[in-house]
Amino acid sequence: MNRDTRGPAGIWFAVDVGSVRVGVARSDPRGVLAVPVTTLARDLERDRDIVELAGLLAEYEAIGVVIGLPRTLAGREGPSAEMARDYGARLAARVTPLPVEFLDERLTTVSAQRKLQQGGVRGRAGRAVIDQAAAVELLQHWLDIRRP
Repeated sequence: MNRDTRGPAGIWFAVDVGSVRVGVARSDPRGVLAVPVTTLARDLERDRDIVELAGLLAEYEAIGVVIGLPRTLAGREGPSAEMARDYGARLAARVTPLPVEFLDERLTTVSAQRKLQQGGVRGRAGRAVIDQAAAVELLQHWLDIRRP
């Protein structure tokens, strides 16, 4: 990611890619605050999740997407990072010319789980929103490091 990229104000999306679900968050139009949007079910055969995500990007007139890149604590990329990069490439092909960027997401899911538990959200309810919360964490971090 190029930390000096400060394009026009607008809505950015973040995606937390998992093998079963995809958490989606978006920013406000000024690019200050990240909020949850939805959790999509992965569809490896037909890419319905990518089609739905592309529809959300169009609906909100997004100006870009950040994909969480899960690296190991040692900073290496493994199978999960490869899955995220593949997802990003397939999304980018569908939403060109929107930029699709990647950001290290180490510990975003852990942080999101902790915040949800502190808020009293547990069990199935927690699993239903954890991917969205991880996407919010990712996007908020990305927005914060871009801020001048």
